[in-house]
Amino acid sequence: MNAAKQVNGLLESVETCSTDELRALQLQRLRWSLNHAYKNVPFYRASFDAAGVHPSELARLEDLARFPFTLKSDLRDNYPFGMVATPMEDVVRIHASSGTTGRPTVVTYTRNDIDVWANLVARSMRAAGVTSRDIVQVSYGYGLFTGGLGAHYGAERLGCAVIPMSGGQTEKQVQLIRDFQPTVIMVTPSYMLNIADEFERQGLDPRKSSLRVGIFGAEPWTNAMREEIEERMGLDAVDIYGLSEVMGPGVAQECLETKDGPTIWEDFFYPEIIDPDTGEVLPDGEEGELVFTSLVKEAFPIIRYRSRDLSRLLPGTARTMRRMDRITGRSDDMLIIRGVNVFPSQVEERICAHGKLAPHYQLEVSREGNVDSLAVRVEPQPSLGQLTEAERKALGQELAHSIKSYVGITAAIEIVNVGGVERSQGKAKRVVDLRPKG
Repeated sequence: MNAAKQVNGLLESVETCSTDELRALQLQRLRWSLNHAYKNVPFYRASFDAAGVHPSELARLEDLARFPFTLKSDLRDNYPFGMVATPMEDVVRIHASSGTTGRPTVVTYTRNDIDVWANLVARSMRAAGVTSRDIVQVSYGYGLFTGGLGAHYGAERLGCAVIPMSGGQTEKQVQLIRDFQPTVIMVTPSYMLNIADEFERQGLDPRKSSLRVGIFGAEPWTNAMREEIEERMGLDAVDIYGLSEVMGPGVAQECLETKDGPTIWEDFFYPEIIDPDTGEVLPDGEEGELVFTSLVKEAFPIIRYRSRDLSRLLPGTARTMRRMDRITGRSDDMLIIRGVNVFPSQVEERICAHGKLAPHYQLEVSREGNVDSLAVRVEPQPSLGQLTEAERKALGQELAHSIKSYVGITAAIEIVNVGGVERSQGKAKRVVDLRPKG
């Protein structure tokens, strides 16, 4: 299964084909993927058989709803290579999650899988306004995490010059931006703010850097954070979406001309939105959990994978393919505090909307007796200078009122000094849950 060819070096024909043409291609590829998984992965054969379904019964796209879901726990149960659908001699790359909450999830790639991945990241970058003339600083982590190498191969496939900086070493990040003059940066949005802080710490104006486009992903972020980054850095900030189990970065990409949510590359990944509680497929426009099925992956086909990301499917705008709304949270990291469902992104919205607070924060959940409590540690904007205790108290009261009004939970607010919230070297650790387990 080869990636689609570019037309005139610009958009690929599939990006602007009719919806009927796209659905026909999806059905053809979905049949192949289901058969490939059933024939070559014992887990899928057993799973399909237990559900009483067979790939030959897929007559239309909607029939996919009859097939069982794949969970992250299924991948861990088949650690390390139980989900691989090709001989290991055909595998050329192995990635894995950190495994901090159990066995890591392992994903594998054939040479063609890597080729498809590179093409899709290149397509994503092109949608973000990047061309072969750009210099790209890749500040995602390299290694088992898919972000760094995924971005790197895609940028090279597009013809860009690549600076493989990886994550961390914030002073060096700024030095390379100053010395090498990259025009594009690929990094987590929270770490981009750390880089902006470092520019300002050195007495430099980040708006005067060479960067014109930032492609940000690997963690949820809000439109308020986009505005903060664009204002401070003087660049266009666009969203890239992906997850290792499905491929890595490049499953979906926000287009520069619209900035209205990532376009899902539906010719390679079939998306569904389900009710997180019942598993029922929901119509486009309704919020639920994103589920993905790969359409061409050889080494690691994934069927109806529950991403746990909460979003909506929206009509296409810049491309034929549907868009996904911004991630509002995750169905498995939702905090339930005194009966209220709370997502970190909701608190971030209130922080960013305040004006005098910086988007550096951490939530701490604790329990006294049978009562849960939420504390929010957040920094003021550096421009405010040294705050008095009275000013800190006033800011804390304002934020507490905003969170109570919009989120529905009472939170204890601690306004800490600038730099008082630990900086991430990749994904920000937004939540510390101190409640006893079990």
